[in-house]
Amino acid sequence: MTGLSGRAPVLRVVLLCRAGSPGAAGWCERRLLASRGLVLPLGPLMWESLPSPSLLSVTLSLSLSSEVLYLWPVASQPAAGTLQNEEIPLSCSEASGEEALLPMLPRAVSFRINTEDFLLEVQVRAQPDWLLVCHEGWSSALGLRICQSLGHLRLTHHKRVNLSDIKLNSSRGFAQLPPRLEGLLEEVWLPRNSCTSGQIVSLRCSECGAGPLASRIVGGQAVAPGRWPWQASVALGSRHTCGGSVLAPRWVVTAAHCVHSFRLSLLSSWRVHVGLVRHSAVRPHQGAVVERIIPHPLYSTQNHDYDIALLRLRTPLNFSDNVGAVCLPAKKQDFPRGSRCWVSGWGHTDPRHSLALCPAAWLCVPPSPRVPPVAHKSDTLQDTVVPLLSTQLCNSSCMYSGALTPRMLCAGYMDGRADACQGDSGGPLVCLDMGTWHLVGVVSWGRGCAEPNHPGVYAKVAEFLDWIHDTARVH
Repeated sequence: MTGLSGRAPVLRVVLLCRAGSPGAAGWCERRLLASRGLVLPLGPLMWESLPSPSLLSVTLSLSLSSEVLYLWPVASQPAAGTLQNEEIPLSCSEASGEEALLPMLPRAVSFRINTEDFLLEVQVRAQPDWLLVCHEGWSSALGLRICQSLGHLRLTHHKRVNLSDIKLNSSRGFAQLPPRLEGLLEEVWLPRNSCTSGQIVSLRCSECGAGPLASRIVGGQAVAPGRWPWQASVALGSRHTCGGSVLAPRWVVTAAHCVHSFRLSLLSSWRVHVGLVRHSAVRPHQGAVVERIIPHPLYSTQNHDYDIALLRLRTPLNFSDNVGAVCLPAKKQDFPRGSRCWVSGWGHTDPRHSLALCPAAWLCVPPSPRVPPVAHKSDTLQDTVVPLLSTQLCNSSCMYSGALTPRMLCAGYMDGRADACQGDSGGPLVCLDMGTWHLVGVVSWGRGCAEPNHPGVYAKVAEFLDWIHDTARVH
């Protein structure tokens, strides 16, 4: 994770490109955006083929000793209406300043499970009180849906509890479902003064989200064992490749770009390490063996859209104080901009060692995925706090100019004081809600590390809940 030192002067050439007919070349009209009045004479450029008209950005990085041209095939610009909430990108002047924290909107219906006796409670927006759930109309399928709506991967246990067996306040209210209805909508849950059956629901979901109340990757600090029990290191052979997050004893989530580049590697070469703070403590052949790698089928190498993958482990992890699962976002849970969340990983702690200028090759393919080279990664797990930013702000002209899709979110500081970096890819961005930690983002890409006006970009986990649940159920 990173702060920023000096960078080479950068000139930008914007190319407006049109595709040729199939098999024919496409042409690009060049437009130079340069500071200090510098203009470069550039001839027309040709590509063998291009999709529909798209925008490409070419960055020319100059130093005293070398000239290198970097091509940045920016994801095709989002069509009108594809930005989240159909937001219009801001100008730089409109985007200046950090965003204020906005309150969450109340949900139509909310659930919670009493941690002492595991009794299920429901709250409907029009009712201020939490109501116990009558057993009438109950089913295991509904229990699973409620567990998933709370951010858990599985239902582990449910049962009926006799009201005569527990002590309740006489003013305690109840709610029930009409027969043959299994909805979660406000109008379906009916408040009651009592339960006809004399029984209420006790529910247990898979454990997740228990962790520290908070500590502090560039701009971060080393963490103590057990601070982030879901943090995983995804390794190819003995080399740390990416971060990951434990969702269940046999399931880890990471970024699709982490596994896509190595998709031809032997499956048996992949290992997942958990409960780890220092990589130097890892011994050969340690770690959980990966049984299956499942990248999202719509993952795009062009713009890192749908940048998420699931790893199924051959044997389940043993949960302990140092190893556990993180919760997924609850259904319709929307952490507002300004929310202070945490990102952790073993990535670079010095932005000068980032891959923003692709030192291994002359041709970059930004957005730059945050997979590390062999050297320069941190041996010790780091973490830092970052505020969530709105997609509208991050798609503004002085940030990412519309490159974020609805499957992405961004978090960080306008001045670049702290950020995820190469080696943190696939790792968790977690936010705290009601004492439970939820996996809000998966480290995906960014321009450099901790660069001003270029916060980190993450896969937005809330957009993948159905895919995660369906994949875990099928496999």
